[in-house]
Amino acid sequence: MPVVDVVNLDGKKVGQVELAEAVFGAKVNPYLLHEAARWYRRGLRAGTHKTKDKSEVSGAGRKLWRQKGTGRARVGSIRSPLWRHGGTVHGPKPRDYSYALPKKMLVGALRSALSAKLAEQKLTVVDEWSLETHKTKALRAALDKLNMTKSALLVAHGDNRNLELASRNLDRVKLVAPNALQAYDLLNHELLLLSKDAVARLSHSLNPDNAPVEAPDVQSIAPAAQPAKKEAAPKSATKSSAKKPAAKKATKPAKKGKE
Repeated sequence: MPVVDVVNLDGKKVGQVELAEAVFGAKVNPYLLHEAARWYRRGLRAGTHKTKDKSEVSGAGRKLWRQKGTGRARVGSIRSPLWRHGGTVHGPKPRDYSYALPKKMLVGALRSALSAKLAEQKLTVVDEWSLETHKTKALRAALDKLNMTKSALLVAHGDNRNLELASRNLDRVKLVAPNALQAYDLLNHELLLLSKDAVARLSHSLNPDNAPVEAPDVQSIAPAAQPAKKEAAPKSATKSSAKKPAAKKATKPAKKGKE
């Protein structure tokens, strides 16, 4: 299992943490990274482009001149696509560019991106994001001590108002939660800064070896009590039903003999 140093906001080492081999030491798959980035960017497209066709542009619907006898080409409308200010044929229409991608591909791309960051030594584990103020200057000073050069992706678990306010005004700095982490964000930022809680969450959620929690098997306990109740009820019913007809048959012939 890979072992990385844990540092504080001053850049000093305060301990070490073991990373899950299946999450941070997986084989990098460029195909999954490409598909995840393409899927993410397609979902960001607004798709609001629109052109006007022949029925939407302004212009009268009358015929400009008679069909024959003028020596000019025949025309039926001033809104024809062949004319200036006419409609557009087969122009773009509002549409949704997003599409579905299998969850296993997204999780595999996220493992590949995390493993690539660790292999390139661009992954840093921070003890905790304990900022005393929400000022951007304080976070900028902490990022400089953590060797940030161009861009940084901050991953923190839980609510941290000071970190949220301080990071939103920095260019090329983005704050995300572990459950909202995307492979495109990892590829789009140079330095990855993870908190210890975020590392634990990612190791648990992205590890394929974790067995799912199963509900207790109720059927193995219930059959021991159910057959006893089912067998006891028919026995009592048969005994009572067998005694009552025998008593009636014995009394009726006795009455007839006395008469």
